[in-house]
Amino acid sequence: MGIEAYAGKRADTLPTGIGRLLELARAIASDPKVLLLDEGSAGLDADESRNFGKLIGQLAQDGIAVLLVEHDMELVMAVCRHIYVLDFGEVIATGSPAEVASSPRVRAAYLGGDGLGSQAVVSDTTGES
Repeated sequence: MGIEAYAGKRADTLPTGIGRLLELARAIASDPKVLLLDEGSAGLDADESRNFGKLIGQLAQDGIAVLLVEHDMELVMAVCRHIYVLDFGEVIATGSPAEVASSPRVRAAYLGGDGLGSQAVVSDTTGES
């Protein structure tokens, strides 16, 4: 995870990005088959979010199914193979990143074009439905 230098530090004193890596390390310590992440990139800067995404992608390649609930569309588009987009609890699109990105309903909800308020993107990096 790249956080060995922080081994002697208290978790509540770590910078946000390192804290997120620690949370991820804790989650995978028990060798899960499925990893559920809710807003894992919250509070991360762009570089930290990209690195977090690379780790998530590696976990999926290692055989862990990852279910990600996330508002960071750049992260979602970079790491997920199949995406479900929700708007106020209603699924408004599902498919590959390219399919979801081309959806007029997704663009309207996430860009505010028709007054819809976006909620969350639920996606998985396994390609499973």
